[in-house]
Amino acid sequence: MDRIEENIRRLLDGRALEDSQDLCDFTLEEQNEAAVAKGVAPTASSDYRPIVKSTVTYIVVGVLINDVGEVLMMQEAKSSCAGKWYLPAGHLEPGEDILEGVRREVLEETGLVMEPTTLLMVECASGAWFRFVITGAVTGGSLKTPKDADSESLQAKWIKDLGELNLRCSDIHTIIERARNYHVRKDEPWHGCILPAVRPHHKLLLQLVVCIRKRSNNRVHILLSEKTEVHLPVCEINPTRNLHSTLKKFMTEIFGADLPPHKPHGILSVEHCGKPEATNDGLCLTLLVSFRIPLEEVGIIDKYTWLEVSKQLGDELLERLPRNMALPLHVIR
Repeated sequence: MDRIEENIRRLLDGRALEDSQDLCDFTLEEQNEAAVAKGVAPTASSDYRPIVKSTVTYIVVGVLINDVGEVLMMQEAKSSCAGKWYLPAGHLEPGEDILEGVRREVLEETGLVMEPTTLLMVECASGAWFRFVITGAVTGGSLKTPKDADSESLQAKWIKDLGELNLRCSDIHTIIERARNYHVRKDEPWHGCILPAVRPHHKLLLQLVVCIRKRSNNRVHILLSEKTEVHLPVCEINPTRNLHSTLKKFMTEIFGADLPPHKPHGILSVEHCGKPEATNDGLCLTLLVSFRIPLEEVGIIDKYTWLEVSKQLGDELLERLPRNMALPLHVIR
């Protein structure tokens, strides 16, 4: 099982896996069949495919904080919210990856060149809507002034107090607070630099790293699927439901209706490519989940098994369970 441990270490480092892209334990087709068997009408087509700006929405947000705690803001130019202020943000364009998209949006709307350093948060909502919040450093460019106004923005400023501005939407308060906390974290433990890994996917996928301890030896075990080749459990995300619903249905599929108490801690990695355009517009989110009861109290799992990992790797996984040690996943609706 050296390959499995190597894969988990890659995920802990935010790197892409090298397994087959076709591994999926609970496809939309299988989810729909399970729904029909219970007399429930499916909500998504079994042949759904994510296509940027058509069937899936990806938003990128750049949150840049300077040495005195000011945040980079831009003034909107579009007629629906002209004159209001917001973080540099926008839709991912066809053929872009996530980092290309956030660099472009920051440059277009503020005039500054951004070098991304880490994701701060992933937000999602039913309707196949995802927002990637990314911080970084300014490495060049010139701050946009009113004389540089164009269709992208009217100007940009470094702002200390958001109360001075007429904001387009108040949803950025939480984002900015998290960015400021990250940049002044000092000795407070936080996750390391987690950037999206470039790996093509043609579906929306949720991959799980499920941890549990064995009472008899206190060692960490990881859940594996044995449906085809041995791999971490993967399911297709239902684009019409929120991610909590997808997670619950998948865990119930694995463990049955008496699902033991568990906790999702956050995201370990994000995989996305976007190239070629309209072909690989999917993504894979790897979610860290832990059980609150020992392995001995979890029922037998059909087509799944537990792998006892090395003590070193087990300790590394346990270090990701506390607050801020995994990337927050905020499910909006």
